[in-house]
Amino acid sequence: MTRNATNKHLRNAYKGKNDEFYTQYQDIEKEMSAYLEYDDNVFKGKTVLLPCDDPEWSNFTKYFAQNFDRFGLKKLISTSYAVESKQYKEGYQVSLFEESAPQYDKRKTRIKGKIFTLEHDKSGDGKIDIDDLEWSYLEGDGDFRSEEIKKLRDESDIIITNPPFSLFREFVAWIVEKEKKFVIIGNMNAITYREIFSLIKQNKLWTGVRFNQRVNGKNMTFFVPDDYKLSGTEVEISKDGKKMISVAGTGWYTNLDHGRRHQPLPLMTMKDNIKFSKHKEIKGKEYMKYENFDAIDVPFTDAIPSDYEGAMGVPISFLNKYNPDQFEILGLGISNSGIETGVQPYKEEHKKYRKEIQKRGAVDGDLYMMINNEVVVPYARVLIKHNNL
Repeated sequence: MTRNATNKHLRNAYKGKNDEFYTQYQDIEKEMSAYLEYDDNVFKGKTVLLPCDDPEWSNFTKYFAQNFDRFGLKKLISTSYAVESKQYKEGYQVSLFEESAPQYDKRKTRIKGKIFTLEHDKSGDGKIDIDDLEWSYLEGDGDFRSEEIKKLRDESDIIITNPPFSLFREFVAWIVEKEKKFVIIGNMNAITYREIFSLIKQNKLWTGVRFNQRVNGKNMTFFVPDDYKLSGTEVEISKDGKKMISVAGTGWYTNLDHGRRHQPLPLMTMKDNIKFSKHKEIKGKEYMKYENFDAIDVPFTDAIPSDYEGAMGVPISFLNKYNPDQFEILGLGISNSGIETGVQPYKEEHKKYRKEIQKRGAVDGDLYMMINNEVVVPYARVLIKHNNL
């Protein structure tokens, strides 16, 4: 699947509560391990909420339930959307777990969300684990914006989930409204949302350990429902016969600290970059300057010069390497965010050139350069500078 095809698919697929991409257990385990390595008490005595979930099938619920005692959790809460609120519901089958429970209700199972809780040893085997989960139907359909789920948010210490991508801004706002800790999955393009970038700039949100990274040549891969509408060429089948889809530009966002965030990015001087860089856009050439902002354009994170004292525009993927001790984030060079940062509007002749010759929209606030008398607008750039130069 090409990146353009994937992005088009995401735009069509992530429709509010219709996000049914299930995270792999191994991806959850690897991410959480990084926070535990940095602080082995990160979850101790905490109430963890897993909203926008499907507790009966969710690997989030399985992971935290199985590690309840090891992490020293106080309480685990997991909630799901009602079947009727989902896009893919025709193939829904009631699990044996639910159907055999005394509280099972044939009508409620389709119109009500569910809540799973774990906080004590119900089975009497001397440990708290997945066998001790208790569940009931919610009053509503499980929408995180409902008062019912807001109360659970207020009770929790840490929120962990894969929320609907189309509601990512609203979901993050829902979390930070109560200043909760969180670890959530989102698309890399969310960095360019003004609300999200503002939190990044204020050091209230950053990327997790795995972010827009390919592992063994693959992007982050999710399970999807059996009746998910995808052509056979776009779907992988797991060893146990489940459908899976690989999604580019996807990763974790958090405000929990981890060790990678404090690792300095190794860099060469500007002179050495020009002489030795592996990138043809850098080697043997001068760094280009923007026409409408006093900064140089750095098209690759590993080409950031270690000795440049001024502002630099770098790819948004830089944020996965961002060390707040090493760099200061100045702003985002895109449209209104760019204007707020001090990016100047297009010069009239350049705006005209872009509209009439290049047949492209000229958006004030976007960084641009003049190369061979042509307007060149790089992909989204984060404006940064070194902290200690």
